[in-house]
Amino acid sequence: MKVIKTKIPDLLIIEPKVFGDDRGFFFESFNRLRFTEMVGREVDFVQDNHSRSAKNVLRGLHYQIQHPQGKLVRVTQGAVLDVVVDIRKNSPTYGQNVSLELSAENKRMFWIPEGFAHGFLVLTESADFLYKTTDYWFPEHERCIRWDDSTLAIDWGIQVIPIVSAKDAQGKALSDAEMFK
Repeated sequence: MKVIKTKIPDLLIIEPKVFGDDRGFFFESFNRLRFTEMVGREVDFVQDNHSRSAKNVLRGLHYQIQHPQGKLVRVTQGAVLDVVVDIRKNSPTYGQNVSLELSAENKRMFWIPEGFAHGFLVLTESADFLYKTTDYWFPEHERCIRWDDSTLAIDWGIQVIPIVSAKDAQGKALSDAEMFK
């Protein structure tokens, strides 16, 4: 596996070594020992999630203020623009974001540790999005920052208004959202 650092040092892009021929392909999507070496600490994943979304669906920017979740994310069908925002109040990269395309074709994975808000926009007719989390989902602790918050100035690269859930449409501005210390 190849690890690519981003402008926010804790966020890592992981490119697996893919073995392919005319029959198809094989790659190791997770190896606890290798992952520990890559991120520099032991991570205990407790939940796997799988979502399917249609084109122009935008989910996020989600996080849990208590029981924060680290996430290892990837796409197994289609493509998404994956976006992560540093919401650790004392971080030198607070309020900065990193975005990248994750797709079934590029097979990239993205490590998002605790303390970040996360969202994605579906770029293809549909996309299957998988993520491993370091803590369970607690709906009472889930929070959402608006995808179009002007202070974040995220370039989603879209010409249409995305499809968002009612909950996500009620997301808060970064300046009004609960943050991590």
